[in-house]
Amino acid sequence: MKRRIFAFCVAGLVALGMGVPLWAHHSFAAAYDLKKPVEVHGVITKVLLENPHSWFYINVKDANGKTEEWAFEAGTPSGMLRNGYKPSVIKAGAEVTIKGFHARDLTKPRGMLSELILADGQKFGMFGPQESH
Repeated sequence: MKRRIFAFCVAGLVALGMGVPLWAHHSFAAAYDLKKPVEVHGVITKVLLENPHSWFYINVKDANGKTEEWAFEAGTPSGMLRNGYKPSVIKAGAEVTIKGFHARDLTKPRGMLSELILADGQKFGMFGPQESH
């Protein structure tokens, strides 16, 4: 009887431990609505190349001139660097257009970056530069 209880407890702990990695890292689809595209134009205020994902913060002015800071989650820093992204290119003060998908919480100015376009037309996707079509 004690062995059964012990085996049951061990099995429960193993099952719980297997779920932790899934819980600790979300998918983009869980946080962002891929059916709600968003496009904003403004000035980069901050770029964070931190694991697990990079972030781009951008000040966007609405039609009334009111500024709102948007945050866009992007790929891993290493993935972006491997694909040609350079921190010296996209930095605070750069004028950009960002295309992406809005956060599921529509009250927050937040999204998942799919494409970042510099004022000169150079394009960067979530994981690096994009070819112009």
